Amino acid sequence: MKTAIVLLNWNGQALLERFLPDLLLHAQSLASVYVVDNASNDGSVDFIKTNFPEIHLIQHQSNLGYADGYNRAVGQIDADLLCLINNDVLTTAGWLEPMIAAFKSKPLLAMAQPKILNLNRPTHFEYAGAAGGFLDRFGYPFCRGRIFDHVEEDRNQYATAEIFWASGACLFVRKNVFESLKGFDGSFFAHMEEIDLCWRAKLLGHQVWAIMESQVFHLGGGTLTYNSPRKTRLNFRNSLFMLIKNTQKHLFPALLVRMILDGLAAWRFMFQGKPKHFAAIFMAHIDLYRKGKYYRGHQSKALRMIALNPSIVWKYYLLGRKTYDEL
Repeated sequence: MKTAIVLLNWNGQALLERFLPDLLLHAQSLASVYVVDNASNDGSVDFIKTNFPEIHLIQHQSNLGYADGYNRAVGQIDADLLCLINNDVLTTAGWLEPMIAAFKSKPLLAMAQPKILNLNRPTHFEYAGAAGGFLDRFGYPFCRGRIFDHVEEDRNQYATAEIFWASGACLFVRKNVFESLKGFDGSFFAHMEEIDLCWRAKLLGHQVWAIMESQVFHLGGGTLTYNSPRKTRLNFRNSLFMLIKNTQKHLFPALLVRMILDGLAAWRFMFQGKPKHFAAIFMAHIDLYRKGKYYRGHQSKALRMIALNPSIVWKYYLLGRKTYDEL
């Protein structure tokens, strides 16, 4: 199976210097390596050309974000299996073999992720993906190993299994599936687009798995820090867009509940002394009112809601269930 590792970069020369050598070492003859550059102005391109001439370099003329950054590049990549990986991920020896083997042995497997651990706290899962993701009925994402801000220690408690969504920090996807789905939703720009992609794939009968025999370490916040109000706005906004796109039944009651719960989240930020995050959630809902009709108009009749839990907010905050195993 011809495999390509595709790293998206924007002004990340320091991260490339830190993480590219290990990625190339662990890829060796198993995969070709591409860097897709979103019009960096920090010397990233010259650094790659000078130090890693074996890397395939794809250059965009502007910053297209995560979604269209990959969308515009995939057609130029010669591979059956793509690994879309962040520039702040540390790979490990032997991480590729289990992933490639999984795609060879599972014909319905369309997308997958490895175990994702926290580079700064290696004994614990990383926030963005952990051991594989799910959604509740109202579109709130959570993971095996991470629910909201509660992150578990990795004790090998989670086995390889089918999940709902795989993390965009290190997302393996069959190229033909990616292209048949017309890639990520470019209007998302960044955040939640991988969940939307997995959701659309599953509704067509494809499978998404977490392969725990493979592991990587994620620094996190390499482009937008976790404390960024813009990240907050994109996460809340794109979650709402995704809910509209992929939910057919009981959409409006779900949006009403989301309005209430998101309002509570906004006031929580305010009480924490984070007024910019309060405003970010408010603006996310303004975005919904401005663009929601567009997404509703492009909804497929085949789409429906798939959820593991009725409300992760209820179980986490009111019932005190902090881990996936307690749900």
